[in-house]
Amino acid sequence: MRVRCNAAAIGKKGARAARLVAQPYRLSQCSRRSQVDTRSPLVSLWLLPTVHAALSNRSGFPRSPPHEMIMQQPLKCTSAELQANPQIVFARLRPLTPVLQRDDGLYVAIRAQDVQQLLVDPRTRQMETEIATARGVTDGPLLEFLKHTMVLSNGTAHRNRRLPLVQAFASRFVQDVRPYARRVAEQLIDARYDAGAMDVIGDFASWLPARVICHILGLPETDIPAFTRCVYSVSRAFNSTFTPDEVPELQQASGELDAYVRGLIAHRRRHPREDFITSYIAASDASGQLSQTEVVAQLMSILLAGSDTTRSALAIQTSLLLQHPEQWQAVCRDSALIPAAVRECLRYQPAVASVPRITLEDIVLDDTLVPAGKILSLSTLSALRDPALYAEPERFDIHRTDAPKRQLVFGGGVHRCLGEALAMIELEEGLAAMAQRLPDMRFDGNPVVVQGGFGIRTAQDFRVSWGSARTG
Repeated sequence: MRVRCNAAAIGKKGARAARLVAQPYRLSQCSRRSQVDTRSPLVSLWLLPTVHAALSNRSGFPRSPPHEMIMQQPLKCTSAELQANPQIVFARLRPLTPVLQRDDGLYVAIRAQDVQQLLVDPRTRQMETEIATARGVTDGPLLEFLKHTMVLSNGTAHRNRRLPLVQAFASRFVQDVRPYARRVAEQLIDARYDAGAMDVIGDFASWLPARVICHILGLPETDIPAFTRCVYSVSRAFNSTFTPDEVPELQQASGELDAYVRGLIAHRRRHPREDFITSYIAASDASGQLSQTEVVAQLMSILLAGSDTTRSALAIQTSLLLQHPEQWQAVCRDSALIPAAVRECLRYQPAVASVPRITLEDIVLDDTLVPAGKILSLSTLSALRDPALYAEPERFDIHRTDAPKRQLVFGGGVHRCLGEALAMIELEEGLAAMAQRLPDMRFDGNPVVVQGGFGIRTAQDFRVSWGSARTG
């Protein structure tokens, strides 16, 4: 591997150090008098701090190469392989490279340290509509939604779109939701208790977050089947693997959800209430920064985030705990373990597999270059199984003590998930209700099947059953 360094940019010492480390099997060409044998590990280790200092800035983020550098190419993987067996692929390749490249050109950062840094790295921005337009979404309601949602926004537009929602989420409509979430979870279990079995997603996991978001937004629960059908379709647009053949369905679902939300806004303007939507409309109007289309897009985003990802996370955590019966029984005996159990489930099998970014300039991870202007997927799925971050990461353990305080699965920086606290409430209260009422719950068939290595993952429904002895 050769490196061409610009000495004026990084200094003579840094240029010499970079060349020496980059040519570990050659004699130094920087100083023929010294004839330093760079095969010596002591030489390379001695020079590493100099190279890092030369190629870093004061913010702590590694700089882009100061001049053209010939570096390692990322390892290539097919999209199909990464979708089918992502954890196996990541575990095999993580020690070998910090970056993968899919056959469609998308780059994937797979090491925990890189993912954590890149989430807040100013050399990247949030992906906007790049993938959608590449899949043929060039107009229509889907593109309008993606163009105006805060989820795919940057800079001033992102701040203006997010701030009124931050204010609305700080309201009592969200803060007082924990007891309500617990009641709903218990009601859903009670409705199926005498039957002795239920479909975890169809009877429980899809309804708990949907009913909670209805409670927060002030929506009738009779609307749930209609808006969730649209939500589950539109959310696929946030995955980098949706195909052009799916676009007509996504366009139709986006149009229907847009019309539904516009109707809600019009009704609240005519008949204000003490609820989240009225509070959000007032905050948006007070800011004077948002168009009607932007207001609609943010409420659509809340419906998506509040209904879909938590649905999958609830199903996944139920399945994981039942696959580890001794840990499930520990939770049933001691409710104090519930927060840790939820965190471990989110780590071990997250419902959101990756966060997309666009590189604003060339970025070097170890010795692998990600060029400017590329889509760089930050794989939380891989990072959360990185042995550099967790001891025995392939082991599911609700008692582990090395879990970070801030969940990586909720993102980072200015784009960190706004509904993080709400999601944790729903996951904790859903688990608490199950542990109290169904301690003898068991699989009635196969465990959950989780699909997808990028974006929002999908969980297939599965069935559980229980005996006749009731507790609580």
